[in-house]
Amino acid sequence: MPRQSEKSPGELPAPERAAAPADSGPGSAVAPRTPGERIELVLLDVGGPIYDDSWYREALLRATCELVAENGGVLLEADFQRVYDARRQSQEGSLRTAMAERFLREGDRQRLSDRAESYWFYPPSALHPDVLPALRELSERYKIAVVANQRALVVDALRRDGVASFIDYWAISELVGAAKPDPAIFQHALDRAGVSPAHAVHVGNRLDSDVRGAQRLGIRTVWVVRGEAPPDPTREQLDEPDIAVFSLADVPAAVERLQRAR
Repeated sequence: MPRQSEKSPGELPAPERAAAPADSGPGSAVAPRTPGERIELVLLDVGGPIYDDSWYREALLRATCELVAENGGVLLEADFQRVYDARRQSQEGSLRTAMAERFLREGDRQRLSDRAESYWFYPPSALHPDVLPALRELSERYKIAVVANQRALVVDALRRDGVASFIDYWAISELVGAAKPDPAIFQHALDRAGVSPAHAVHVGNRLDSDVRGAQRLGIRTVWVVRGEAPPDPTREQLDEPDIAVFSLADVPAAVERLQRAR
């Protein structure tokens, strides 16, 4: 049956584990969640769940090394990796901020961000092999919206790789003017779909921007532990989302599990 959706973003300015619902993210007030409501909309991150985050790492490494050199220094990849892994493990703040604070001069963060984004792209090989089968299964039951901190150009990659045909609504940070964890970008997707937070679930791989950001609106969460997720997630981190999985292939079953909890 044809699906009713807007489709075009151009209109915009370990095994599966169930966790006890978390009432709040660290340091923020969170709207009460309603675990028993029927799920109508799946919100989906891009970097990590859909594309391999190592491509962003390479762009950030190149940009950081260049700016360090322009400031008269030398950056070893091993030093970059230590900061990268520490920020992944803590899930507290952006990788760009971590690199700027550790290796660059005050005020260089925006330069780093702009340069890293100019190098950041996803070739076809960056698409995780579990993505299209998972989206095909999800699209048979739910509306799907992309909610991503990305440039608008990412839509071209998603079209090229066959992902965009499964997406009903788009909330791309460059077009929306808000970025996760700001609740505004999640609300934008909800408004486009005409769905309340209680009827949505967000799928992402970062606790700080994905899980905690969605929870502030009362959206249930599935955490995909790969890419920029912690190298060694703690029990406390695993307890933050409603469900943690280690592959997008496990997401349809995880969403169905939340659905059955009604």
